[in-house]
Amino acid sequence: MSKNVLISVSNKDGIIDFAKNLISLGYKIISTGGTYQLLKENNVDAIEVSEHTGFPEIMDGRIKTLHPKIHAGILSRRKIDKKIIKEHSIDEIDIVVVNLYPFYSTAKDPNSTEAEIIEKIDIGGPTMLRAAAKNHKHVTTIVDPNDYDLVTKELKKSKTISNSLKRQLAIKVFSHTANYDLEISNYFNGDQFEENLLLSYEKTESLRYGENPHQTASFFKHKFSKPYGISSSILHQGKEMSYNNIADTDTAIDCVCNFVEPTCVIVKHANPCGVSSRKNILDAYQSAFESDPTSAFGGIIAFNEKVSDEVAKKLIGNQFLEVVAAPAYSDESLKIFMAKPNVRVLSFEPKINDRNKILSVSGGLLIQSADNKIIAEDDLEVVTKREPNKGEIQNALFAWKVCKYVKSNAIVFAANKQTLGIGAGQMSRIDSGKIAASKAKEFEFSLNGASMASDAFFPFRDNVDNAHELGIKCIIQPGGSIKDEEVIQAANEADMSMLFTKVRHFRH
Repeated sequence: MSKNVLISVSNKDGIIDFAKNLISLGYKIISTGGTYQLLKENNVDAIEVSEHTGFPEIMDGRIKTLHPKIHAGILSRRKIDKKIIKEHSIDEIDIVVVNLYPFYSTAKDPNSTEAEIIEKIDIGGPTMLRAAAKNHKHVTTIVDPNDYDLVTKELKKSKTISNSLKRQLAIKVFSHTANYDLEISNYFNGDQFEENLLLSYEKTESLRYGENPHQTASFFKHKFSKPYGISSSILHQGKEMSYNNIADTDTAIDCVCNFVEPTCVIVKHANPCGVSSRKNILDAYQSAFESDPTSAFGGIIAFNEKVSDEVAKKLIGNQFLEVVAAPAYSDESLKIFMAKPNVRVLSFEPKINDRNKILSVSGGLLIQSADNKIIAEDDLEVVTKREPNKGEIQNALFAWKVCKYVKSNAIVFAANKQTLGIGAGQMSRIDSGKIAASKAKEFEFSLNGASMASDAFFPFRDNVDNAHELGIKCIIQPGGSIKDEEVIQAANEADMSMLFTKVRHFRH
């Protein structure tokens, strides 16, 4: 009895040599459409599926392999089904070599139409793969061209394929088809929250360790992530990115993309420690660094404009840093960074990320839409007797943009498009304010006339009273506390202005 192989592949790498090896080992090849044509053009003996089944390919190729002669041949349990196989003159199929229509690459292509994407949803391929994998006791199934040599070597050595290898290849198939369906589901669902959450991520790299050296970690990229942000960044030089590098750089990139003017954001341990906007990014960096030079040591530095050789010289001559991230670099700047080969130099597309945010908890996941709400001057409500002047409003909006990326409870002081003090991650909002004030004092910043941002409402008037003592003239906050009247009254008593955004920016 002849041994049969069914070959139907979209990725044709290596298939000619593999088919020739199978023929030399006594296999007869059944093939489909484009694969059949390629085999014939390369003098590989094969018969077309339509000849094997006695039924033509129809509906522009939608129906090719969906036929009992194909699936009974794959699913036959040999001795158990011997009678029915003989009764219907079905040839059993011993090896199935299939890879699927390139749905993912077609869906990712911005030039693809909806109709073209839908036509790349493979039906026959997954059906054959799953059938063969289910029947792996009797059938070998190959979905990855990298496994051709492995199968060839085993056949040449043993004249058969071991049960362990068949099982290994079947597991690979089930993972492949499951992921294929996830790609399709995610494409159609987008960022909608479904009753059953289906996630499709591909591993981009194994990391040296996680947050700490005793933890293992990997970096996965969403299959349909948009071409911007940390997951699509390009590493030009430096050591491999660590888990903490990636997390902190993500924050730095997201934050700097909120600004239109030339801006520098310095992040340390998931929090901005210095942010500034200036006429050019060299001045923006110097100002951001001066906001908190102590915390900037070993930090992540992000820009929203191209880095010049002048900026590169300043960076490596001024401080120890882990990562530089910018939309682009001059050729000379990249040469300058080579003097510090361990510094990671990344480029990214400067757009605000709008993907859902996912947080792992014990036994589950939390998922939420991105916190990308932008507050403009027209969105602000003045709730005090005193109206803020133009400069105070600009300072308040600047501080508000930064505050969104500071761990809660968050307080940010700012003036002249520069952070003067940042208080992050405290259980008490009053303590965050004290930390921000201590930072301003440490680096000799005057807070007279500065603005203050709070990521959430004030539960009591104490923060306002403290801000007044520091010289703060304008406060921006969401509002919404049951003590709003008390808080507003405190601002009125101090002749301060207060702006409500009606948007909260908790960050945990």
